[in-house]
This record gives sequence, C-alpha cells and structure tokens, in this order.
Amino acid sequence: MEYDAFMEGVEPGGLRNRADIGILICYMLDNINKPFLKDDLVELIQENGLANYFETNASVADLIDAGNIIYTDDEKRYIQITKNGKLISKQLNTSLSLSVRQKAVGSIVKLMERRKVENENPVSIKKAAGGGYNVTFRITDGMRDLMSLTLFVPDLSEANAVKRTFHKNPQRLYSIVLAGVIGEKDMIDDALKGLK
Repeated sequence: MEYDAFMEGVEPGGLRNRADIGILICYMLDNINKPFLKDDLVELIQENGLANYFETNASVADLIDAGNIIYTDDEKRYIQITKNGKLISKQLNTSLSLSVRQKAVGSIVKLMERRKVENENPVSIKKAAGGGYNVTFRITDGMRDLMSLTLFVPDLSEANAVKRTFHKNPQRLYSIVLAGVIGEKDMIDDALKGLK
C-alpha cells in the first residue's frame, strides 16, 4: 500500500494513507450516530496517534466536499455522517485494522463519558475582585445539585488545573467534604486513598 499522508505524530499501526483516514472518520461518525464536534473528532484521532492532525483536517474537508459528512450548524462546529458516508463505513471499515477500529471506538466512549461527567458536574471560573480566580464546582446526581463549592486560586493556569483534576473524579471531592463535615475519620481516610 502506498503511503500518501504525513506521518508526523502517527503511532505504529496508525494510518498513513488518506483514503484510510477518510474511512476512519466515516467509521467513527457512524458509531457516534449523532452530530459531533469536528474539533473533538480531529483531536481524538490525533491524540491517539491514529493519523496526522493536518491530514485528518484535510480528510474532513474532502469528505464534506464529497457529501459524505455535513456540517449541522451555521458555525460549522458540528459534523454528522450522511447516507453516503454510512455506506463507506459499512463497506470499507474492514480495510482498517481491528486495533485501529477498537482504539477509535474506545476513544469515543471515553470522550463521551468525560463529557457526561463535565455536563453533570459543571465548573465555572471567574476572575475575582483584586486578582486571582474563583473556581465554583457543582456536583449533581444528574437531576439535582448535591453540593456547590467555590475555591479561590491565584492564577488562571491553576484554575484550569483544578478544573481538570476535579473532572477526573468529582465524587472524590464530594466524599472528602461530606466525611469532613460529619467527622467520619474512616470515610476521610477512604476518600483520600489514591491521592498519594
């Protein structure tokens, strides 16, 4: 097979052929089966070393030009597969290795789980009077607020780091605070496990 795509950032077993990158994009969108942020799709492919960032963007543009995927919003942020794209996915996905297909679907599942956690446990970052930032965490059960907490941090990079860490495990913060306010030492010890 001829390699006609840039290979920078592509891991061993990743795609080095433009046609395969297009098939991968169709395969991923077919598995998602709803509008998806274009930037998220490109980032997933690039972060997982499946294809080069620039080649992936070029393939998205080619697929749009060919009518295999479309933008679903005026800002051109969300893309969705068309009937033609679904045919490509169904008929040609076996040309992609099983490991590439598994990695692609696994990355989609992880991203959708992360987005669910972020949506159910929103964090806002606001500039504080006199400098620094207030980071407000909301922990929900999907229907109602369980806890809201605001934390002051000195700069934006720390605020963003706190937000990322919180989203990795919002339940841990809830458990630590709950254990602290009810004075249960064993609960505190259990909640703090894994932080070391």
